[in-house]
Amino acid sequence: MNRLLRTLWGWIFGTEASSAFEDSSHRQTGSAKPAKSAERKQKPKGEDYPKPKLTPFRYKNRQRKIVRSGLVSQQPYRLAMPYVASLGDFLDLTADHAPEKLNQQELPLLKTPEDLANWLQKPLGTVAWLTDYFNEARRPIDVRKAHYRYTWKQKRTGGYRLIESPLPMLKETQEQILDEILDRVPVHDAAHGFCTGRSILTNARPHVGQQIVVKMDLDNFYTRVRFSRVVAIFRSIGYSREVALWLAKLTTSAIPSNLEFPGGEPKQLRLFLPRHLPQGAPTSPAIANLVAFSLDVRLAGLTKSFGGNYTRYGDDLTFSGDWRFQKSLRLFIPLAQQIIRQERFVINRRKRKILRRSAQQSVTGVVVNDKTNISRKSYDNLKATLHNCVKLGPSSQNRDDHPDFYAHLRGRIAYIQQLNKPKGDKLLAMFKQIRW
Repeated sequence: MNRLLRTLWGWIFGTEASSAFEDSSHRQTGSAKPAKSAERKQKPKGEDYPKPKLTPFRYKNRQRKIVRSGLVSQQPYRLAMPYVASLGDFLDLTADHAPEKLNQQELPLLKTPEDLANWLQKPLGTVAWLTDYFNEARRPIDVRKAHYRYTWKQKRTGGYRLIESPLPMLKETQEQILDEILDRVPVHDAAHGFCTGRSILTNARPHVGQQIVVKMDLDNFYTRVRFSRVVAIFRSIGYSREVALWLAKLTTSAIPSNLEFPGGEPKQLRLFLPRHLPQGAPTSPAIANLVAFSLDVRLAGLTKSFGGNYTRYGDDLTFSGDWRFQKSLRLFIPLAQQIIRQERFVINRRKRKILRRSAQQSVTGVVVNDKTNISRKSYDNLKATLHNCVKLGPSSQNRDDHPDFYAHLRGRIAYIQQLNKPKGDKLLAMFKQIRW
């Protein structure tokens, strides 16, 4: 009713009279006029910390020079791909070969499949056989005819992990690709896993003495790296599309359709059916580090804007910082998770941990509260094993049937010496008292 009266009043006497009517109505009802936006009560200021905005690492509007492969009427090189839409024509996928980029990193110049076969010192037919070139759907037709041996291992947190171990000929090929190509391509400074000159110790040092440590884990890190991303890595290095496809097929795996899945949940096989990085191949860690380069760039920049530290060891992500970083975790963690999703990785939420300084802070098994150190539990367990070896003999303590128990114990002692030399020297003195 008041709204109708106010409208009629404005039509008859004008807008100013309408405003006066509104003021009088507020006075009659005893209600105050709504406060203006400038007069609103300001929220109390909290702790000052930066609030960065996420920007895409890849720019969609950026114009990229695309080299189109031409059609040719004759086969340009052996095993060139035929053009399906036109019988008798072939695709030349070597036009984007970049020898200047390869020379810059001292990589082998490979342009065609025959160049790749000559570099591997194998017949082209053998290399094609290793890539399942002659099989239907370009994948092994049977477990017995595959180039990998498959082993299912149950995870402690539930589910199963597939270990794909390459057979000798394929493993030899992958080791050559690793030594002469992948190991020569630099990775991000935040990556410490499977990198020359870096270890779990270098991964833990940036987080020593910090107020807060945040740990995240990527779920099925290798398996979620698909064939297309591996091809993109080899193309970015400078290889032609043709060679990149062949190198990617030599370093990825497609499981046969008759592979049995344990646990009675065959639907989990869907994660492994597309071509992916096999966990067990010597080339997989290096390729995964290169694929995660943009992830490392974005997470390192985000963490730096909050005044924190970031490192990655394989699929283990670690963030740390002072009390200001701790107070900004409600903003930082959602932003970090958003970046991980945008980079096509998945977080294992069960393994996310926030470790405060009042408790034990460990990064990839290294205690980092005040200095790099071994955990008390690990030290006491090894000390008890060595004591029993001296008293009862080493065979009584080899419960896991290690083929070389001597080297196993010596390696564990060397690891502790690297983290805490006085404790490691004490264990070494006990080790020398064992009668082998």
